[in-house]
Amino acid sequence: MKQQIIVSGIGGQGVLFLTRVIAQVAVDRGIPVLTSETHGMAQRGGTVLSTIKVGPFASPLIRAGQADVGLLLWENNLPVHRGLLKTAGRLLINAEKEGEGERIDASKIARELGNAVLSNLVLLGLAVRENALFCAAEECEEAIRSLAPAKFVEQNLRAFRKGLGK
Repeated sequence: MKQQIIVSGIGGQGVLFLTRVIAQVAVDRGIPVLTSETHGMAQRGGTVLSTIKVGPFASPLIRAGQADVGLLLWENNLPVHRGLLKTAGRLLINAEKEGEGERIDASKIARELGNAVLSNLVLLGLAVRENALFCAAEECEEAIRSLAPAKFVEQNLRAFRKGLGK
């Protein structure tokens, strides 16, 4: 089992929590996992890129044209990070408009749930529903339960399930 995943967004969108959830599923399965984050000006709304390598890899960095999956929480990062994906890589994007990749208006769904930060878990739900990631819904839910603060667990699970189409 080997999969290389990029998670791209801007500060405040939950890129790092999404990365932790995916990595936790790998850990729970006993699969080696490496992660790396580039924060930049994240606290001021700047770009955040996280990489996840699931399987027997030696380095956490993903070279151009090597990622199997791209999860983009901000559509404007597409021109910046598209080059990291393989030609046949899966691209899942939080976006209002039609275009490249599989899209869901995760921000709108998160606002309807009462917390705009939940768009990350809505997008994760879409990725799991579309079989883009190595993990199953139940595994992601367990990781969310173990990583989220107790007072946020239920809303996080609701957001994830909305992405699943439930």
